[in-house]
Amino acid sequence: MYKRVLLKLSGEALSGDGKTFDPVVLDTLAEEVRQVLDMGVELAIVVGGGNFIRGKTLTEIGIDRVQGDYMGMLATIINALALQSAFERHGLHTRVQTSIDINKVAEPFIVRRARRHLEKGRVVIVGGGTGSPYFSTDTTAALRASEIKADVILMAKNGVDGVYSADPKKDPTAVRYDTLSYMDVLNKGLAVMDSTAISMCMDNHTELQVFNMNEPGNIVKAVQGTAVCTIIK
Repeated sequence: MYKRVLLKLSGEALSGDGKTFDPVVLDTLAEEVRQVLDMGVELAIVVGGGNFIRGKTLTEIGIDRVQGDYMGMLATIINALALQSAFERHGLHTRVQTSIDINKVAEPFIVRRARRHLEKGRVVIVGGGTGSPYFSTDTTAALRASEIKADVILMAKNGVDGVYSADPKKDPTAVRYDTLSYMDVLNKGLAVMDSTAISMCMDNHTELQVFNMNEPGNIVKAVQGTAVCTIIK
């Protein structure tokens, strides 16, 4: 079992039935996080903003890429606050930290402060991406995991239980990998994270576990190392 983990959630993971936020998903996630904390595991979360907007797609309607990326960062902060609210309804202690100064609603991300929150049993929810355009929240996860010295990044996927040789929803012959090296991911062009994030994980020897978060209890199983998944290291 891992001692300190970073959970990477997509923004889409929080939505459902056409809603920006699905209250059932939020409550289920909060309950699983509570179980993780009860096991004595320290947990940080990096959340995306895809349930609102994606910076890259905004360029298709004429919005400048840099402006679009900043809009996406603000969306991740909204999601971080939604997670905080759900978690605190379940009695969890949380802190939202952001890479963009927004002191009225969240703390700035400071590595030593984040580590101290984790040591005290608080869930650290990171919003705002890296604070710079042209970097994804995958890269944010790789960066923050290295900074807080996480044992592993748990990459939560929607309906996919690992990394496949092809898209399993389109290709029935696709094969799931049990283990991969980071060079395998780069050389095969596998769509796990963007190449910047993969390279950062490789350089900092950060283990990555890709699993299906839609299976009940899978976050707890991932922390315990018993989930059906692909491990990249």
